[in-house]
Amino acid sequence: MDFIFDVGNVLVDYKPVVYLDSLFSDSSLVKIINIAIFQSPEWLYMDQGTLSHAEASNIFCARLPELEYAIIKTMESVNNIFTPLPETIKLLPIIKESGHSLYFLSNIHNEIRDFLLENHQYFSLFDGGVFSCDVKLTKPSPEIYRFLIEKYQLNAQDCLFFDDIEENVAAAEKEGIKGVLFTTAECVLPYI
Repeated sequence: MDFIFDVGNVLVDYKPVVYLDSLFSDSSLVKIINIAIFQSPEWLYMDQGTLSHAEASNIFCARLPELEYAIIKTMESVNNIFTPLPETIKLLPIIKESGHSLYFLSNIHNEIRDFLLENHQYFSLFDGGVFSCDVKLTKPSPEIYRFLIEKYQLNAQDCLFFDDIEENVAAAEKEGIKGVLFTTAECVLPYI
């Protein structure tokens, strides 16, 4: 069996509001910055690899010049939003030792990809994977699932895909991959 993991909220925590709360004490500012950055089309474009971190920062600052200081502070330390989820991470070697292969499939942009690969050693356990920014495709597009399957010559019916977003799980299942909605690391255990 080939195990395919999403990254955000599966392998690492990804909670923008919690992160912003750690930066700013003003809850209305947190709400504005969350919408302006993390819910913007530009965030998706960064995930697609069609907009750089610097270009997005410039767009955010031009859009809300009065909040430039908060935008810059958020974007300069955005990698800190991604902290490992130890309960999932500790399952990875167990999955490998059980004879299964490990892959990742994640919507993520270049700078965060680089940060994760440099600072999160557990990525060395993976047999491969796809970051959206590298292929200019994002989940739930069917093409990104097909790309992963074809790149590693996997049999879709022999794959398990864990993602915290129902739409992404459903899209995987349309491609013949068994999808599992990830809530906690415990949902992985029955498949090991």
